[in-house]
Amino acid sequence: MIDSGDPKASLERALAAVDYPKLRALPRRSASGKYRGVGLGAYTEFTGMGSGTFRRRGMVQVPGHDAATVRVEPTGEARGFVSAASQGQGHATTLAQILADELGVDLAAVTIVEGDTERCPYGSGSFASRSMVVSGGALVLAARRVREKIGKIAGHMLEAAPEDLTIEGGRIAVRGAPGRTLTVADVARLAYRPAGGTLPPGVDPALEATQYYDPPPATFSNGTHVAVVEVDPETGQVELVRHLIVEDCGTMVNPMIVEGQTHGAVAQGIGNALYEHFAYDESGQPLTTSFMDYLIPGPMEVPPMDVLHMETPPAVSVTGFKGMAEGGTLGSTAAVANAVADALAPLGIEVRELPLTPDRVYRLIKGKRS
Repeated sequence: MIDSGDPKASLERALAAVDYPKLRALPRRSASGKYRGVGLGAYTEFTGMGSGTFRRRGMVQVPGHDAATVRVEPTGEARGFVSAASQGQGHATTLAQILADELGVDLAAVTIVEGDTERCPYGSGSFASRSMVVSGGALVLAARRVREKIGKIAGHMLEAAPEDLTIEGGRIAVRGAPGRTLTVADVARLAYRPAGGTLPPGVDPALEATQYYDPPPATFSNGTHVAVVEVDPETGQVELVRHLIVEDCGTMVNPMIVEGQTHGAVAQGIGNALYEHFAYDESGQPLTTSFMDYLIPGPMEVPPMDVLHMETPPAVSVTGFKGMAEGGTLGSTAAVANAVADALAPLGIEVRELPLTPDRVYRLIKGKRS
């Protein structure tokens, strides 16, 4: 069940942002004779899946859950040990932000440890746009347990009810009594060295918790891409003029990282649409064995991008997060291909195959002319 998101609003916002009626009113050919095209790509992505999804798919080797251990050291510094492993997604930043927010400590006091099976709990790892949903969810739940324990010990030390305490920037205060304060480091020292004082009844030493999280079936991200292209009929070359994205990954932890991942995913989608393919000769020997032959888009081929955000948190997620890393590849490939198809439509050409390399586009145009 898709429990969040508004694809219709996403589409409408994207069309308004590019002034779609104005784009459609432009001449189909530019002053230089190139054919103009506009393409849309809208998607809903299945993300953040748990064990139930893998079980139904017969993928029983994938655990489906993830795990996190949160430990506040005697110094007051916080460490998060997670079962995810970053391949460039920025976990060290986003997971640290999550942990700092949940514990109420400064970001500078937080370290994330990942990719170390000797120190980190077991889980499923990073793939399928699931790290923030599942690993982030486990981290949030573990952090909340540690924060609850900090509150109990601090309340005991300050002679206040835990619910009357605030924790912010590593400082613990009693509401309405600004002079009654402690630091998280003060609490940590007592938690690890209870001989220096007394812990509340029923509270064990240390500040550490491990939490496993197996999410509900999935969260659903969505988005809309609009691509504007110009096609040179003399060479078949496709120039990307503009690309706009409206994306919804639920509650964003770090908008800059969301935008950076979106840019990278769009570049991959452009590669799918225009450049990347494996070619073989008649005997089955590969012809695209190096980056001289297997083309990928570089800085000159990736257009300026506008990324707009929508945030509709899913009800099934403990964090409000949805997966987002792969969504940019889904919408961008379709949008770019549709834009080329739109540009060639006045010639009576139907696009049925990707990638739309210059030679393939040129042959399509030449075939119609002949």
